Amino acid sequence: MRESIREALSGGFTEAVRDGLWGHIYLTGALAELTKSAPFLRLHRILQLGPAYRLYPGATHTRGAHSLGVCHLARRILLNLAEQGADAWLSPAGARSFLCAALLHDLGHFPYTHSLKELPLEDHEVLTGKIILREPVKSLVAAAGADPDFTAAIVNTSLPGDDRELQFYRRLLSGALDPDKLDYLNRDAWYCGIPYGAQDVDFILSRLHPAEERGADIDSRGIPSVESVLFSKYLMYRTVYWHRQVRSATAMVKKALQKSLEQALIAPEELYDLDDQSLFALLKDRSQPLFALADQVREGQLYVLAAEFPFDRALHGDLLDLSRRSLHENALAEELSRKLRRTIAPEELIIDIPEAVSFETGLYVSDEERYFADSSSAFNAGMVDSLIKSLYIVRIFVDRKHETGVKSYSDSPQSLLNFIKN
Repeated sequence: MRESIREALSGGFTEAVRDGLWGHIYLTGALAELTKSAPFLRLHRILQLGPAYRLYPGATHTRGAHSLGVCHLARRILLNLAEQGADAWLSPAGARSFLCAALLHDLGHFPYTHSLKELPLEDHEVLTGKIILREPVKSLVAAAGADPDFTAAIVNTSLPGDDRELQFYRRLLSGALDPDKLDYLNRDAWYCGIPYGAQDVDFILSRLHPAEERGADIDSRGIPSVESVLFSKYLMYRTVYWHRQVRSATAMVKKALQKSLEQALIAPEELYDLDDQSLFALLKDRSQPLFALADQVREGQLYVLAAEFPFDRALHGDLLDLSRRSLHENALAEELSRKLRRTIAPEELIIDIPEAVSFETGLYVSDEERYFADSSSAFNAGMVDSLIKSLYIVRIFVDRKHETGVKSYSDSPQSLLNFIKN
C-alpha cells in the first residue's frame, strides 16, 4: 500500500525537543540526528538577533532554536494543507524533503545577524544548498527518507528545477505566511519581551488553503492575519532589528569586514562556517586598525549617532553601493577633520543605510479572486511602500571620542546631509 502524506508527516515523530516558545517539538529519530550534526550545532552558537541583547537582555536565542521552530511549523502547515487536498500532488519523499529543508534552511547563514549580508559573499541560501549536498548532512538527510538534491533545491532557488512539487515547496517556505516568518516574529518578540511580533498561528493555519501553482492561498477571513504579520514585521524592524544601537554594531562589523575583503586581508572563504565567537576571534587575531572596530563591538564600545535623516533615493542613491558609500565616508571624515581641526580617521565614521527589506503581499485571496495587495485589506501597495519608506533612515555614526565635536559642527544634521547627498 502506498504511504500517505499524513503517514509520512505523522509516523515516528517520537523525539521530543522542549522549546520555550512552542512547547514540545516532535522529531523523528532521523531528524533528531540532523540536529546533532556539526553544521546544525553551529547554529546554536549564532544569536538570532546579534547585538539586540544589549537592548533586550532576553534576546539570546539562537538560529538553532529558530530552525527547530521553523521545522515544527512547516510540519503543521503541510499537514493542514495535505488534509485539504494537497496530498494529490505531494509525495512522501517530497514532504520529508520539505521538513528537512525547513530544519536546515539556515545552515549557511552568516554569524552576527546581518552584518555580512551586503558583502561580496555567496548568498547564505546557496551555502545552505552546498552544505546539504556534502557529508555528513547529505547522508543524514537521506536517512530521514528525504532526497538531498530535492531538499537543497527547495532552499537554494538558484538550483535548476521545474518540478511542480518543488515549486510548491519553494513558495511555501518563502512567502507572506511562511513558517520562517511565523517563527521568527513570534520567537523574537517572546525573547525580547515585547508584544509586537505575536501571531495567532492556530487561526492562520485554519485560513490557509492549498493551491498547487501558488503554494497556499487564504480566504478573506484570513486577511487580518496577514495584516497582523505585515504590521508586526514593521514594528519589529522599527523597534528591534533596525534600532540605532543594533545598526551601529552591525555597521561597525560590516565596515571592518568590507575593508578587509577589499584589501585582501581576509578571503571570503574564511568567513563561511563561522559562528559569532569565531568571527570575533578571527578579527581579533589580525593586527590592523580596521579589526579594532569588531573588538570595540565585542567590548560594547559602540559608535554613537551623530545625525540621522530619511533616505531619499534621489539624494542618497549613491550610498546604496558599498564602495561609493566608502568614498563618501572618507570625504566626510576629511571634511570634518578640517572643520574641527582634529583628525577623524576614515574608520572612525560610518554612514549606515539598512539593507533591502520586503513585505510580501503576494498571497491570493480565494473567495475575493484577487491578490492580497488588491483585496479588501487596508494594506494596499501604497501603504506597504509607505511603511518601508518610513523605516529607511540614513544614519551617521562616529567614534564616541568625536561625538561632541561632530555634533557641534551644526545645529542640525542638514550640513552633514548636504555634504553626502549625490
